[in-house]
Amino acid sequence: MMFPERFSNLPEYAFPRLRTLLDVHDPGGHVIHMTIGEPQHDFPGWIMDVIERHAEEFRKYPVNEGIPALNTAFCDWVSRRYGVELSPDRHVMALNGTREGLYNAMMTLSPETKNGKQPIVLLPNPFYQVYMVAALSVGAEPMFLPATRETGFLPDFASLDADVLDRVTVAYLCSPSNPQGAVADAAYWKALIGLAEKHDFKVFADECYSEIYRDAPPVGALEVAKEMGADPERVVAFHSLSKRSNLAGLRSGFVASGPQSMKRIRQLRSYAGTPLPLPLQHAAAKVWADEKHVEVNRGLYREKYKLADEIFDGVPGYQSPEAGFFLWLPVEDGETAALKLWKETGVRVLPGAYLAQEAGGLNPGHAYIRVAMVAPKKEVARGLTQLRDCLYN
Repeated sequence: MMFPERFSNLPEYAFPRLRTLLDVHDPGGHVIHMTIGEPQHDFPGWIMDVIERHAEEFRKYPVNEGIPALNTAFCDWVSRRYGVELSPDRHVMALNGTREGLYNAMMTLSPETKNGKQPIVLLPNPFYQVYMVAALSVGAEPMFLPATRETGFLPDFASLDADVLDRVTVAYLCSPSNPQGAVADAAYWKALIGLAEKHDFKVFADECYSEIYRDAPPVGALEVAKEMGADPERVVAFHSLSKRSNLAGLRSGFVASGPQSMKRIRQLRSYAGTPLPLPLQHAAAKVWADEKHVEVNRGLYREKYKLADEIFDGVPGYQSPEAGFFLWLPVEDGETAALKLWKETGVRVLPGAYLAQEAGGLNPGHAYIRVAMVAPKKEVARGLTQLRDCLYN
């Protein structure tokens, strides 16, 4: 039987790869999971009441683009958060988690060719793995831009030659970044959107960690584009309840862009989308409208930022994240460090190389491990302390 070759060179996904590395060995102590960014803080208890009130609607096929109440909630949230006014009917669409949107937006918005050549899709490196697969799915060339300490853990788009930029159809940017926790400021967004305007490509702004931050809320791509007077189609922004509200399983995200882009995204979803069940859409609408639980959640992460700073005080190369809930810790070799940590302590972390791709002979994640601070504070404290004592003392 024949199979397509288009994905034959994909590396094994990060977490099966991690299991292959670690699970042939016994843990060296009580297991502490610090690999996956699965929030464990409480979510609002009233969510279950909303779902129960609308439980009869599990009988119905969901509204594909999102019920009016949910799309209105998205627009109201964007208005409060970024000062940008959007139309529920023209500028937003509900997603079954943002990974769906990050993939399907590429399918709808990246042209088959650019200036007569194979298109290029720009990706930060390390990156969320769906970016690469989306680029390959449309026949584009993924170009991996190192996001290292030297570049402020954000890709240096401005360093690219004009002939490269003229082939670009989409540039992905995650801010706050996963895994490093770096935040693109207004000047950075303005420069990237300016390049996109000059060379006619779209910016896919993955802002799923935007509500977990230390001090000032990160600026958003939509608000910078508005201030610049950029083409409304230029930016495609993605947001989610997963991190903001500790509701990864609710699968409520949304995509926002100009009306022509959204028309195309909605059309594809009519054919190939997997909409959120109606009771969950009703619950999500209420959650997007509530900020009290988000403030509590953010406070818990701020305590963990402070905790990490205290534990790793004096550790060479440690850099406290600006936002998000990961630590990006320097080590000599990420796989070696993760295996040593597992065998000696039972603390489970992810080698940084599993989140990146080798480019130009370098994997920018090789000398790092990613550590998720999503567990309760006491467990995070124990895990980070064991990690420090095992790897840095």
